[in-house]
Amino acid sequence: MTVRVMKIDDYPQVSQLWQATAGVGLRSLDDAEEGIRRFLARNPQTCFVAEENDRIIGVILSGHDGRRGYIYHAAVNSLFRRHGIGRELVAAVVRAMQLERINKLALVTFKSNELGNRFWSSMGFSIRTDLVYRDLSLNLDNR
Repeated sequence: MTVRVMKIDDYPQVSQLWQATAGVGLRSLDDAEEGIRRFLARNPQTCFVAEENDRIIGVILSGHDGRRGYIYHAAVNSLFRRHGIGRELVAAVVRAMQLERINKLALVTFKSNELGNRFWSSMGFSIRTDLVYRDLSLNLDNR
């Protein structure tokens, strides 16, 4: 198994993995191929895939705004879980963010994603109880 920087050619397998993973919330515009193409262009060194025999078995999408780093989608094929692949993907993001001189990394998970929340807790990500997460959809067709 190897971990490498994600490229847009990986999108079909990555999208399939995200769709097969419970707890990953996808948006039709942002997570379509064109949206991911734009994201990778802005964050060319911070998104990674885990690959075995030309098959993508894990992925982590992350980027930064110059100040804070964010993890958006992370998934490992259910047949390959509990082998440290998720940990390796997170480690790759941490190294990439450190190279970009980013000092803090954040993410959002659904409360109901018990498996994901256990994983992020085991990776040292703490729960912030002092914040309220808010968003505003700018696409009127997808509110």
